[in-house]
Amino acid sequence: MRVDIHLCPADGQQEIVLPIHYNVLLQGVIYSSLDAALAHRVHEQGWTDAGRRLKLFTFSRLRGDFRRRGKHLVFSGRLVWTVASPEEEMLESLVFGLMRAQALRVGDARLELISVEVAMPPSYRRPVLLKALSPITTYSTFETPDGRKKTYYYAPQESEFGRLVLENLRRKIRAWTGEDIPPDGATFRPVKVSNRNLVVARYKGTVIKGWTGIYELDAPEPYFRMALDAGLGAKNSQGFGCVEVWEKKASHSSTGDTVEQQ
Repeated sequence: MRVDIHLCPADGQQEIVLPIHYNVLLQGVIYSSLDAALAHRVHEQGWTDAGRRLKLFTFSRLRGDFRRRGKHLVFSGRLVWTVASPEEEMLESLVFGLMRAQALRVGDARLELISVEVAMPPSYRRPVLLKALSPITTYSTFETPDGRKKTYYYAPQESEFGRLVLENLRRKIRAWTGEDIPPDGATFRPVKVSNRNLVVARYKGTVIKGWTGIYELDAPEPYFRMALDAGLGAKNSQGFGCVEVWEKKASHSSTGDTVEQQ
């Protein structure tokens, strides 16, 4: 399930100012808007697969008109924010909390809630083109000879990028359904991705590298549904890997893909 949350600057303001790395602020809006018991369950327990705890939700960047000003982004006019999860109870609780408050506090900025739309599930087809609404990140952690841990972030052109995306989707499906569904020759590859799509973000002081752009997913239907509902790659609950089905006619929409840090 996916919801598109339509917002605008509150209190008669024409624009809002946010730090470039605002993922943690949007994540905070989600948790604070949920029923307290549900928020605790999602944050502390989540869903598990082979002892690994997963938080099955993701969210996009804010989409709309903006400009960069130093270490901040200045947004004006209407904005759209997408939040997705296979757990309908979570999204219903989020929407109820937002509608009750009528305004979102994102850091020092206030946004007025205009409307919430439940996105209709797209029909399944194979393959499908997906557009990243927030950067997709995949990585491996290694131990150096001196005992330090080092994280390597893969680029979409590397074979490990697609392999890890599909492996991650399979893990999410197992955690959500209890079924282990083979990939059935699945592939995931970049279609329209360049160096301009590299995003270097910070989350609570940690540097995370991810990629926006257009990708092709050729996989069984459960992989397709989970990609849309829980995101692609890692760190989805931190605002990474949110995607939508992409149509060529929508290729010129304003979503800020060329901003390097957001």
